Amino acid sequence: MTIDSLPPSLQPLVQEKFLHRHFAAGLQSKLAFRAIADREHIPIGVGETLTRTRAGLLLPVTTPLDPADPATNLGLDNGVEPQNWGVEQYTVTLNAYGGTMDLNMETSRVAIGSLFIENSTKLGVQALQSLDRLARNALYGVYLGGSSFVTVSPGAHVTRLNVDNVVGFEVVRGPTGMVPVSPASLMTVTVGTGTYTLIGTTRDSANTSSLAAFGGASGTLSFSAAVPTKESEVGSPVISAVGPAILRPNGRPGTAQLVDGDRLTSQLVLAAVAQLRDNNVPEVEGYYNCYLDHFTLLELFQDPDFKLLYSGAYGSETYKEGLVPSLLGVRFITTTEAPQQTLALTGKSIHRAIICGQGALIEGDYAGLGYSDIDPVEDPGPQRQHWVDGVCLVVRRPIDRFQELIAQSWKWRGGFTVPTDITADPTVIPTACLSYWKRAVVIECL
Repeated sequence: MTIDSLPPSLQPLVQEKFLHRHFAAGLQSKLAFRAIADREHIPIGVGETLTRTRAGLLLPVTTPLDPADPATNLGLDNGVEPQNWGVEQYTVTLNAYGGTMDLNMETSRVAIGSLFIENSTKLGVQALQSLDRLARNALYGVYLGGSSFVTVSPGAHVTRLNVDNVVGFEVVRGPTGMVPVSPASLMTVTVGTGTYTLIGTTRDSANTSSLAAFGGASGTLSFSAAVPTKESEVGSPVISAVGPAILRPNGRPGTAQLVDGDRLTSQLVLAAVAQLRDNNVPEVEGYYNCYLDHFTLLELFQDPDFKLLYSGAYGSETYKEGLVPSLLGVRFITTTEAPQQTLALTGKSIHRAIICGQGALIEGDYAGLGYSDIDPVEDPGPQRQHWVDGVCLVVRRPIDRFQELIAQSWKWRGGFTVPTDITADPTVIPTACLSYWKRAVVIECL
């Protein structure tokens, strides 16, 4: 970055390209949820959304051809019928994000150099945390769907239940793609210990979901038959047959059933890995990534299997540092952005780790960010722009009457989406589960 765009009084205080280096350091200071995302650049001129198509596989052929059978070996096809592979699509929606700071050179002249650099660093950290939180919310928003609980006890056999979160219950696979749940497009749902047929979903006008921060929406579920009173008590788990996998200690059926002592264990991690491998989810550089907070990670140290694994390992770096870089085929990545929630229904603090494989999250970056087709030499304009990891830093020269106010800003145009793997069902991969979303597994514990 050249400094000719800054006022003469400021140029001796800032080294050339020094500002850009500090902004980059702020963006790259932490690895967390955004790191799991596959990056896709959205071409200029495609509009506000981009739909990508993922091709499925053909069904395996296990029946031999019988060329001697005249009923099948007729015509030019030799008894072989044409086949088509399935497709599934996901859409990336572009949104605008940004932040800015003003620096008054008159009032800050004593520390103008350090404040200018510090503002750039703080904006970089803000951009990092903002994008990381967007990635986290998109990931958890989908992989916490399809698992809810009853919020209002009807007190009688009814066909409509109020639940904490209807996300994951609203669409099912249709002949040509995802369609809303309806009497013509049914979903199998477990309420308590019984299995019922879902025929409709309605969101509440006032959202009271405990997962509202991740896009959760409270609402009602309509079933084809009445749900018994004993199955529809407050807190009863409501689980979709095609929802993402959520594991809990000691086989707890729902979030509201977690009790003290339900901690993260080695067996839960192994179960999540087994789920991903049965779905043939690719690893990320040889491991699956597990994102969790430090408290949840340290629960492993209370697990008997974990203690047995490190028994007699005197001087073990794992116990010295209290960190587990990798274990059981999983790379553990601790982050302070891991979601924290106190469930109002039980008063318990819920911790959620998520184990991800490659392709669990897609990030779309707008390729036209910063209108780079304008030559900054021929048309420098009133500002300078730099790009770091998809984020644009904008420094605007003083344009006020006294040329005292510098504006430093960052902007990002893009979005995160969580694609499905519907076509990878048990007919194609026998060990695959029925879930529409297979590339991550959430582990809930206290």
